[in-house]
Amino acid sequence: MHGAASGAGTAWKRRWGHRRPRIGFIGLGIMGRPMARNLLRAGYSLTVYNRSRGPVDELAAEGAAPAGSPAELAAESDVIITIVTDSPDVEEVIAGERGVIHGARPGSAVIDMSTISPKVARELAARLAQKGVAMLDAPVSGGDKGAREGTLSIMVGGDREVFESCLPVLEAMGKTIVHVGENGMGQTVKLCNQIICSLNLLAVAEGLAFAAKAGADLEKVLQVVTRGAAGSWMLENLGPKMVAGDYAPGFMVKLQQKDLRLALEAAAEAGMPLPGTALVQQLFRHVEAKGFGSEGTQALVKALEALGDVRVAKRTGGQDLA
Repeated sequence: MHGAASGAGTAWKRRWGHRRPRIGFIGLGIMGRPMARNLLRAGYSLTVYNRSRGPVDELAAEGAAPAGSPAELAAESDVIITIVTDSPDVEEVIAGERGVIHGARPGSAVIDMSTISPKVARELAARLAQKGVAMLDAPVSGGDKGAREGTLSIMVGGDREVFESCLPVLEAMGKTIVHVGENGMGQTVKLCNQIICSLNLLAVAEGLAFAAKAGADLEKVLQVVTRGAAGSWMLENLGPKMVAGDYAPGFMVKLQQKDLRLALEAAAEAGMPLPGTALVQQLFRHVEAKGFGSEGTQALVKALEALGDVRVAKRTGGQDLA
């Protein structure tokens, strides 16, 4: 499912002719590495760059070409994909001293798949446009599992025709791909996603903490509640990890905190109160303060355990929060 089934082929031919565009990929972390692999599996010519060399060597062994800088990568690419940590990181790899903007040719396209400030996304798109380079902001949802399986949800902001010309590239990494508006709107929709995810995660943590305090069998709680009206992606995927004491990161607490900061900043600019988002951010801050910022977001349950003096699961990884 995506937002532009018709017209994509025409836009592709108009921009790239009858050849496949050469792809450059910047950022080979938990999400980026499997996404880059899926592009290789789809048959794209791929050049990669990462601040640390290990992931570059790993992808090079699988058929990708290494680049020494974002600018060097951009010079070899028609479509440049970035997925890094935060707004300053995207600004650095795109507009920094050795950034994409210094190597990208007119007619090429940058697709930023990080989660950053909508305002920064619009500013970078304007700067690239001055060089004749198009930009899409296309953040993703679906976690490391979706990245590995190529089933990510991708929300895309930018020019409609640029979106349609890049759609086959996005389809190698995601399943639900929707054009949501102009530059910056992809990031806005991603922040909506993070608000909803975080509050849903809090609901899961609270429900399981209450069940543990009341002496319920948590495995049976999950078995029945997951299939009822309370069922959700968070409950189905992260609820069992909370019960198992598994805090290995699919998405780290510290990255979720970055996204919630962006959401609250954007909400402040818009004059929109987000009381639930502010609460879950403070609970995550408690988890961070105890040293668990690099654990998965399911570690939010530790804050509820500390507040309620209860243990949801026997620890198989990580430490107690209290």
